[in-house]
Amino acid sequence: MLKVYAYTGCSTCKNAIKWLKGRGVAFEEIAIRETPPTVGELKGMLGAQGGELRRLFNVSGMDYRSLGLKDTLPGMSTEEALGLLAGNGNLVKRPFVVDAGKKVFLVGFKEGEWEKVLG
Repeated sequence: MLKVYAYTGCSTCKNAIKWLKGRGVAFEEIAIRETPPTVGELKGMLGAQGGELRRLFNVSGMDYRSLGLKDTLPGMSTEEALGLLAGNGNLVKRPFVVDAGKKVFLVGFKEGEWEKVLG
């Protein structure tokens, strides 16, 4: 089943969910702040993003800025960064969409990209 990690106050998440519903795509919506993606899901997404850790982070978020991750993220190990994301849903770029069984890994909402993968 397609899992959509989202935040109710996020307009991008709302647009993504509206897009999925409009196409009749079945999914499970998960509150990203309360239940962040697992380390396994994050590893799958990292692979789909070409190993670029920064692409998994909500770089415009308050938590990202307050933790000084702009400066410290480049020196972190992959395990440290994924542990940080798995422990704080505010740090994860959203929406975060995964179906490991079907090899679906999407982060952020770009309609053209989603159309290719989920269309």
